[in-house]
Amino acid sequence: MTETASGPARGSKARGSKTAGASPKGGLRAERIHTTPGVHPYDEVVWERRDVVMTNWRDGSVNFEQRGVEFPDFWSVNAANIVTSKYFRGAVGSPQRESSLRQLIDRVVKTYRAAGESNGYFASPADAEIFEHELAHALLHQVFSFNSPVWFNVGTQQPQQVSACFILSVDDSMESILDWYKEEGMIFKGGSGAGLNLSRIRSSKELLSSGGNASGPVSFMRGADASAGTIKSGGATRRAAKMVVLDVDHPDIEDFIQTKVKEEEKIRALRDAGFDMDLGGSDITSVQYQNANNSVRVNDTFMKAVENGTEFGLTARMTGDVIEKVDAKELFRKMAEAAWACADPGIQYDDTINHWHTCPESGRITASNPCSEYMHLDNSSCNLASLNLMKFLRDDEEGNQSFDAERFAKVVELVITAMDISICFADFPTEKIGETTRAFRQLGIGYANLGALLMATGHAYDSEGGRALAGAITSLMTGTAYKRSAELAGVVGPYEGYARNAEPHRRVMRQHSDANGTARRMDDLDTPVWAAATEAWQDVIRLGGKNGFRNAQASVLAPTGTIGLMMDCDTTGVEPDLALVKFKKLVGGGSMQIVNNTVPRALKRLGYQNEQVEAIVAHIAEHGNVLDAPGLRPEHYEVFDCAMGERSISAMGHVRMMAAVQPWISGAISKTVNMPENATVDEVEEIYFEAWKLGVKALAIYRDNCKVGQPLSAKKKEEARTEVSEAAPAAVEKKVVEYRPVRKRLPKGRPGITTSFTVGGAEGYMTANSYPDDGLGEVFLKMSKQGSTLAGMMDAFSIAVSVGLQYGVPLETYISKFTNMRFEPAGLTDDPDVRMAQSIVDYIFRRLALDFLPFETRSALGIHSAEERQRHLETGSYETGDEDVDVEGLAQSAPVQSEPPKAVAPAAPATSAAPKQAHNSTELVEIQLGLNADAPLCFSCGTKMRRAGSCYLCEGCGSTSGCS
Repeated sequence: MTETASGPARGSKARGSKTAGASPKGGLRAERIHTTPGVHPYDEVVWERRDVVMTNWRDGSVNFEQRGVEFPDFWSVNAANIVTSKYFRGAVGSPQRESSLRQLIDRVVKTYRAAGESNGYFASPADAEIFEHELAHALLHQVFSFNSPVWFNVGTQQPQQVSACFILSVDDSMESILDWYKEEGMIFKGGSGAGLNLSRIRSSKELLSSGGNASGPVSFMRGADASAGTIKSGGATRRAAKMVVLDVDHPDIEDFIQTKVKEEEKIRALRDAGFDMDLGGSDITSVQYQNANNSVRVNDTFMKAVENGTEFGLTARMTGDVIEKVDAKELFRKMAEAAWACADPGIQYDDTINHWHTCPESGRITASNPCSEYMHLDNSSCNLASLNLMKFLRDDEEGNQSFDAERFAKVVELVITAMDISICFADFPTEKIGETTRAFRQLGIGYANLGALLMATGHAYDSEGGRALAGAITSLMTGTAYKRSAELAGVVGPYEGYARNAEPHRRVMRQHSDANGTARRMDDLDTPVWAAATEAWQDVIRLGGKNGFRNAQASVLAPTGTIGLMMDCDTTGVEPDLALVKFKKLVGGGSMQIVNNTVPRALKRLGYQNEQVEAIVAHIAEHGNVLDAPGLRPEHYEVFDCAMGERSISAMGHVRMMAAVQPWISGAISKTVNMPENATVDEVEEIYFEAWKLGVKALAIYRDNCKVGQPLSAKKKEEARTEVSEAAPAAVEKKVVEYRPVRKRLPKGRPGITTSFTVGGAEGYMTANSYPDDGLGEVFLKMSKQGSTLAGMMDAFSIAVSVGLQYGVPLETYISKFTNMRFEPAGLTDDPDVRMAQSIVDYIFRRLALDFLPFETRSALGIHSAEERQRHLETGSYETGDEDVDVEGLAQSAPVQSEPPKAVAPAAPATSAAPKQAHNSTELVEIQLGLNADAPLCFSCGTKMRRAGSCYLCEGCGSTSGCS
């Protein structure tokens, strides 16, 4: 898509693009980017059928299963698994269930085309068809992806919500506060996240009209936090995603800053007293304020007071009078201390945010979505889409590289057109949000794989060259997006709020253009991209002055969690690479670790020969890093710096990258600045202060191991109990009473169940007999021929288990001990309730759990029947009639970690530790580097998650800890 009916886009011929001429009817003229006339994109790829079986590695239970799904042969196992389990619609096993990527893409793309045609976007049906084919090709080839709600909802019978990011508002009235609880809950139920600013609520230091003291916003946060903790987000077992913002001049700001710090102290005290405060523990729900990200909104007046060491006034909400003066530097220090201690609060720079606001006449920007990338008017939403930057990196025959700026700009035009069309048919969770979004049409185009792109081009993430290339690409993306927005305004009109905000909108466009003009050019890669961006911004100013703009906002940098996996991206959003060695799933099962494909490309870009590349890659495969790699020059080490590992990127390196791209982002950037465990409060202050100086709109820091309640191993728990028992003096010698169990034998006649089974091709029979008053009493197992070693061991094992049961050993104890035991034979079974077993013993005790344990007990062990798993996929609940309230919702709170372990003298182990097994890239890095990644476990599949912006992402199943 390159032009409107009013004429070709300026400079399009100079870039060599084909122009299709103007249409007398009006509407957009389409241009082919990737497709061939007369050939559908689906006919240009090789399709294959696959089986998708996803298991929980902790207990071996099957989380999801769909066989015979159709994907292109170049899609990875992980991408196909996640799309099948997350995005295919229809009940599993029913004829209505989608089973091919073609069906998924058609469902979305055809809806977009139909809406575009009915709303007058296209000059002709032929242009609409080109639009459909180009959109389908780009999605099929993982060039870009819409955000998750589009894949969930578009083209289905349910409300067609396309937005993942929401901002709400609350006023100083009980009615408004209760509306906030309700609106937030509805957004959480739909699987999205919301943010809002509580600063309109009067402080606890002000009076009510009745004469009593007000509760204050921190008090009302408690109710909202409890609500968020009990609502399953999108019907899934993950926490709701929310952001709470308070202005720095609010009289309750110190209480707000301290909310999470105090709760962390509570976790420590309760844990030391013996309560179960692990993530997901039974007592963690007593902790408050854990379901939101907190941010303080600071202004330039406050930051200058910090800089100058002067006082700062806190103002009454109702009168605006200063009711208290505080030392600005001391308050800033308290913010840094709290963030150092528990990662909250983050910081948002109010004047910087509103300096880039296109619609100030319609209201200030006061808040953000949970991940801090969407910032616009209250009661609004933003739908997102992200481009895969690695798809635009070209290598010629001589080994030279270039970024395909021309094709990149055309894809941006295509995607922005589709995103704007979606607002025409989209549904919204509240009427107020719908009205604001339709009036301002906020969009959020962004990208993923920046870290991989920089490494592949031989740029260190923390380098002037890397920042220049990132800035150039970002400027070109947003400039092209606004250019297309101006072209759309010439066809279907500007957004409703444009007339009132025309001058400030054009002012912000000039600010973007001026920043582009003064940006530093570094090398042969970024200079051509800067040139294309300059041309785009010239078109923005020219066409915007003539037509206005279709969209009040064009771009953000989102976490790109699940959709990043869908596009097979190595890195998410604006993040650097996690590590140099990846964990890759293989077709047919199994996995392997591989050195990133970006590493050889980077080495070739840096001038290394094939033999040298092979030697360096072999070294990385063995050691997980480039230190002392044969033939690698030390000055090139920085190119391979990652988020984790021996050479991790500094905290200020992350901040400098954010500052390098912020001038060309309409919204902001979802990113958490990771800091090492030994970082100081002074360093946190420095980051918060320098980010303000550099023009960043918002950020948050996370110091490794600053959280308490991470899942502890059984060994650590036992050590903790030992320490407590040793610390307690034995004041009184107690008499020891010995109790002996009594065996309860089964009667001569007893009910029983005989089950035949096959595990990995090995056949067997199990007979399980019960007491008449219920309860398993004995088990008999028949395997192989009588007299064989296996048969004898199975007989002995059966007797041991049976005698234990009759002496009162609970069945669930056996199940917890013997499930997940791994040995051959293992693999597929003929039991629909237990499709995969890691051994015969694993299968036997899963079957016994299904036959003899109550639902609540085995569900806690992660064991469900096929019917229950299907019900969960359809309704979000394993249990019939289960409501959307999750009593363990607080277990899905912001990722929490334990204190650093106390230093102890090393002791020789009695036995060698069993080798760890990796289930994703994060765990692989832990094993290779001997470190502990500060991240939560996925509640869907049990693997350790990894950072994706300010959220966490599971590589195994695509689940996220925040908004989609």
